[in-house]
Amino acid sequence: MIRHLLTGREFDRAALEKLIETTASLKAGRGKANQPRPLEGKSIGMIFAKSSTRTRVSFEVGIHELGGQPIYLDESKTQMGRGETIADTARVLSRFLHGIVIRTFRQSDVEGLAQYGSIPIVNALTDDYHPCQAFADLFTIWERKGKLEGLKMAYLGDGASNMANSLMMACKLAGMTFAIGAPEEFRPRQAIMDENLGPGKVEWTTDPAAAMKDADFVYTDVWVSMGFEKESRERMKILDPYRLDMKMLGYAKPDVKVMHCLPAHRGEEITDEVMESEHSIVFDEAENRLHMHKAILCTLFQ
Repeated sequence: MIRHLLTGREFDRAALEKLIETTASLKAGRGKANQPRPLEGKSIGMIFAKSSTRTRVSFEVGIHELGGQPIYLDESKTQMGRGETIADTARVLSRFLHGIVIRTFRQSDVEGLAQYGSIPIVNALTDDYHPCQAFADLFTIWERKGKLEGLKMAYLGDGASNMANSLMMACKLAGMTFAIGAPEEFRPRQAIMDENLGPGKVEWTTDPAAAMKDADFVYTDVWVSMGFEKESRERMKILDPYRLDMKMLGYAKPDVKVMHCLPAHRGEEITDEVMESEHSIVFDEAENRLHMHKAILCTLFQ
């Protein structure tokens, strides 16, 4: 039984397939009678240290639709923001709540809540990982292709970002090739690359066109994530050759689909033309956050 979602490593191939099946069922049955309500009578805390649109709304709506009560907690306005330890917070909130969704900076905070608490913990984003988004992305790909294994995803930009880390693991789990086009300054984390070698391989190149070759899907993300604003000018300069425009798109398969976890900084990592093109499935991907978040909660509270 899966207790937490901290990095995505908690899932094996069989659990991933079950998660996608559950997501498809929840999406098809949304709004219909007799939908599962595993959170009936349960209160789920939502601790947010970072600004959010999609994550907050999709989890609040999802918790409500599964029968639960979402309780939003701005971390800066809790005792966590005034120095209370994660261990103490975990022990106290475990007495009040039935589960916690947390979006924060430090992965250690997420791990600490799981270590010292007694309720399910969901990582809704840290500086290191974004597993909920990566699983929603796999579902979006599965919807389009009816399969995952044997497909190729290219990723352009910061190869050491939380999305790159999570997609490396997710693609390996799904049996997909994941090709990262990133400069040396933002090369993927070697430990995570080494962990995900083999079938469904991870590749890295400083040549974005080479990464795009034969790609079924291409992914990009903002170049300056929350917490890295001081590096903005330098990041923009280094990553400029990795912008996803129509010329870059031409190096992939003719029917390549474009993905982005949003928010997008149009004109920086991706152009308007690409975002609005027939290749873009960005907003389908965004919608699927809701259905995947519900499936994750169903899995943890089954």
